[in-house]
Amino acid sequence: MERNRSDQKFFVARRPSGAAVMQSDVTDALTRAFFEEWARVGYAALSLERVAKNAGAGKAALYRRWSSKVIMASDLLSRVGLTLFELPDTGSLQADLLAFLLALRVVLKHRVTQRVTVDLLAEIGREPALEAAIRPFQEARRKRVTTLVDRAIARGEVPMSVDRETTADFMVSALYWRLVVTGGRSTRQHLETLARMTAAAISAA
Repeated sequence: MERNRSDQKFFVARRPSGAAVMQSDVTDALTRAFFEEWARVGYAALSLERVAKNAGAGKAALYRRWSSKVIMASDLLSRVGLTLFELPDTGSLQADLLAFLLALRVVLKHRVTQRVTVDLLAEIGREPALEAAIRPFQEARRKRVTTLVDRAIARGEVPMSVDRETTADFMVSALYWRLVVTGGRSTRQHLETLARMTAAAISAA
């Protein structure tokens, strides 16, 4: 199966320590194959044997790393850099929001990310381990929102009493709905509008 270069950006797990480092290329191939298969058939129908085959690895190589599908999913979801990106200080809340939305758009436009995200949200009610596995993503998002809001407070753009949890939801939801739920497009102009409206809403909170 031909691999898109962007797949390597989003779906290569962080390097484990110890002996597994010597086989990191196999781990990376299994990681990409796992998310590709998840996106193709959904978590419920995902077969680890097929993942190993698509990765060009043996079943033993996969099971040495992960003993079950839920353990593999939980481990990779907790380690892979799906939603991690830097937020440069641009000097204003609106510009910071635009930078955040531009980076988020790159993640949400990725074909595998879209399919896995939708399926994951459907599966977490049936598989508690998956819900626990996505907490690192949620915590990372909250930290970035906190950083962005703290800058705005320091500049006097946002009141200290602003609700950070609601702000985090507000920053993500409109773009997520447009790209993932409805399958729509998001242009630079669309993001600029979102940034302007979001900045106004947060400042008025």
